Amino acid sequence: MPAADAKPRLHLHLPRPLLLLLIPFLSLLLLYSYSSFPPPPPVAFAVPLSPTPPSPHIRMRRAGFRSYEDYLRHQLNKTLDPRLRRVWATRDWHRKVDAFARAFAALLRDDGGGKLLSNASRALCVGARLGQEVAALRLVGVRDAVGIDLAPAPPLVVRGDFHAQPFANDTFDFEFSNVFDHALYPDRFVAEIERTLRPGGVAVLHVAVHRRGDKYSANDLLDVQGLVGLFRRSDVVRISKVDAFGLDTEVILRKKRSSP
Repeated sequence: MPAADAKPRLHLHLPRPLLLLLIPFLSLLLLYSYSSFPPPPPVAFAVPLSPTPPSPHIRMRRAGFRSYEDYLRHQLNKTLDPRLRRVWATRDWHRKVDAFARAFAALLRDDGGGKLLSNASRALCVGARLGQEVAALRLVGVRDAVGIDLAPAPPLVVRGDFHAQPFANDTFDFEFSNVFDHALYPDRFVAEIERTLRPGGVAVLHVAVHRRGDKYSANDLLDVQGLVGLFRRSDVVRISKVDAFGLDTEVILRKKRSSP
C-alpha cells in the first residue's frame, strides 16, 4: 500500500510532431554555448594540402587554406554564426523540414529498382547543421535517423567530421547530404559515405552543377560525372533535376552488395 505522503508522479507525453516543433527552440537556447565549441581534432591525412583536384570535373579552392585546421575554422565560421543559426532555427526551420519531408516521403514510395528508403532504415544526414533533414526523416517515420556536423545540435545532430565519420563500417542503410561543395577532400567525403553504408545501402546527394558556391564552398562541381566517378563501390540509381535550396541535381546511388 503506498505511503500516505507519497506524491503522485506526473507523466508528460507529447506527440511526436509537437516534439519536432520544439527542437528549433531548443537549438536557440543552446546557440551561444555552441559558439565557443572547439573544432573536432584534425584528421590525420596521409597527404598534404594540395590544389590537385580528384577529378577534372571538380575545381578545388584549397589555395585559401594554410592547413586542415584553417579549413575547419573557416567552416565553423558559418556553422556557428549566431545570425545564421537563428535563421536556421526559426524562419528556415519549418520551410526546410517540410521540403525535406516531401522529398523523403517520395523516396519512401519509390522502389527505384529496389527499396530506396523505408521506415526501418538506419539513416545518416551528412553536414546537417541544426538537423532539419533529420527532423524531416523522423517526421515521415524514419525514426532511426541522426546527423553529423562539426558542431553538434542535440538531439538531432552529433559532432563529427564528414572526412572521417565517427561510425563503424556498414552502419547505415541510407545517407543524405547536400554539402558536397564544402568537402576539402571530395574523394574522402565520398569514401566515408561508402565505408559507413551497408551493402545495398542508398546514398542521396543534392548538388549544384555548373554553379559556383558561396565563400564557404571548398570545391565547385563542373559536371555531375565528377561526383559519380568518385563512387567506386556504388552503382547509379538515377540522376535527376531538383529545385533544392539553390541545388539543382539529385544523385542517387546504391552501394554494391559485394566488393569486386
